[in-house]
Amino acid sequence: MKTLKEVKVGNTVTVVKLHGEGAVKRRIMDMGLTKGTAVQVRKVAPLGDPVEVTVRGYELSLRKSDAEMIEVE
Repeated sequence: MKTLKEVKVGNTVTVVKLHGEGAVKRRIMDMGLTKGTAVQVRKVAPLGDPVEVTVRGYELSLRKSDAEMIEVE
């Protein structure tokens, strides 16, 4: 299992599954990160938090803890 947190800068991956519960999972889905969506990792802050990604044509910053909940391939 590979998570969004482990993807290198510049790579594009596809969302396979969202882990997490209730409101957290709902918030991630509301941001456009749903199964089958292509996500490109644009930048990672020096300490690894946050991760900036491009999803559905816009830039999005995610916490490291949120990026760990997103399984990709």
